[in-house]
Amino acid sequence: MISVSDLNPAIIQAQYAVRGRIALRAEQLRATLQADPDAKNQLGFDSIINCNIGNPQQLGQKPITFYRQVACLTEYPELMDAPEASKLFPKDVVDRARSLLDSIGSVGAYSHSMGVPIIRQHIAQFIQSQLSNFFFERSPSPPKKANREKKNNYECEKKIVERDGFPADPETIYLTAGASAGVSNIMQLLLSKETDGVMIPIPQYPLYTAALALNSARAVEYYLSEADDWAPNLAGLEEVIRKAQEEDQTKVRAMVVISPGNPVGNCLSQESMEAIVRFCFKHKILLLADEVYQTNIFEPEQRPFVSFKKVVRGMEESIASGQGLISFHSISKGQTGECGRRGGYFELVNIPKEVQEQVYKMASIQLCPPLAGQIGVDLQVKPPLPGEESYPLFKSEVDSIAQALADRSKTLADSFNRLDGLSCRKAQGAMYLFPKLELPTKAHQAAEQAGLPVDEFYCMELLNKTGICIIPGSGFGQEPGTFHFRTTFLAPQVEDYVARFKQFHSAFLNTYS
Repeated sequence: MISVSDLNPAIIQAQYAVRGRIALRAEQLRATLQADPDAKNQLGFDSIINCNIGNPQQLGQKPITFYRQVACLTEYPELMDAPEASKLFPKDVVDRARSLLDSIGSVGAYSHSMGVPIIRQHIAQFIQSQLSNFFFERSPSPPKKANREKKNNYECEKKIVERDGFPADPETIYLTAGASAGVSNIMQLLLSKETDGVMIPIPQYPLYTAALALNSARAVEYYLSEADDWAPNLAGLEEVIRKAQEEDQTKVRAMVVISPGNPVGNCLSQESMEAIVRFCFKHKILLLADEVYQTNIFEPEQRPFVSFKKVVRGMEESIASGQGLISFHSISKGQTGECGRRGGYFELVNIPKEVQEQVYKMASIQLCPPLAGQIGVDLQVKPPLPGEESYPLFKSEVDSIAQALADRSKTLADSFNRLDGLSCRKAQGAMYLFPKLELPTKAHQAAEQAGLPVDEFYCMELLNKTGICIIPGSGFGQEPGTFHFRTTFLAPQVEDYVARFKQFHSAFLNTYS
């Protein structure tokens, strides 16, 4: 018989707080409520509010109609020839589905290991002249011209915002089963020894520590500064890498940057990004840019999304052509929110050909990413444009989602900041807040007796008393001596959330004061 002692110790070591102990307890409580309608009287609440994971459609976010209509026709092409098709589906939806099927053949077939070629071409066009921000109705100034490479024409009248303006090659783009699959593949490619390490931000998304643990590699932590709206502590980067290399004998292979940020909701300034790029170039380490929240931006004028590719390509020639970069994107976040379709991609920038060959080998071993996810990526990077039949509804839906997230973010942050023992930086992007907890000594003592960090003790008590499921900051890493929790602001019942939370927090402080 097999036992745990027979298993890979790296898997046993790996942790993933987002779906950890508190999330499991939430599912137990949900099952209790579903099995016994009277359980709400004993528990004191009648529903679970899941704010532990960025899963928009589970929490009621409506799918984008255009995306689902095209997906429907690619799954069941016969509908396009049905007499009712013209009444059910706009012409641009039918045309798009036919075009995709002409390239794919069938969603039940394997594709190229890198992904469907026409979809990779569309991603390249999106990266070069991004369409994703046009629904914010801004008219920013055209980007500065680059001396080395010719930019596309700037189309202000269409509200098209140029993201990078630098050429993208479909042969350096890989579709993946969500961004997480791409991150895992790249980590496996990079890490071969227990002394290998990757610099990760603290607080961080647990995917990265889990991926490092699975590869028996080291997390080299650099801290984000809460006092500076969670900007990276740039002055401390040199000491972090010095200590890792000289004292811990770690070979630092790469640096992970998450912007917009998970779990803290920050969005890096271009100045910070340039400093990070120079740091990576100086130390000859690969830059891994997690940019899956690039359309979740709440201060587009003050703190817009800027891609690391645009920053790298805009710097002096030695860096622009010499700094290795892999950037990740996904259909799970933003206004798309199609987590379950498992669609994403990564782009290789300044990666040597011989390394690209190994990336291709890994993709080939896995055959191909899901076709449904690939189609989702195609729809995200090539949405309806002004003048097309589906555009008015598409724009209305996307704007509504974006505004709802911005409103909920502000409502929650303001509510937290009015409570004793809580302080919260407003979100500049993504879909999370990371409030700071300052709890009484008796709460710390009770947590110690329970064998839990005090933030996990608080979050478990909150769940058991209110049905609100959030994740303690200890699951993401935090400055020693500080305690936080992460919450999404996806749940539409924000007033119910605030009411339950305020009542619990007041009672908790009274109990342990």
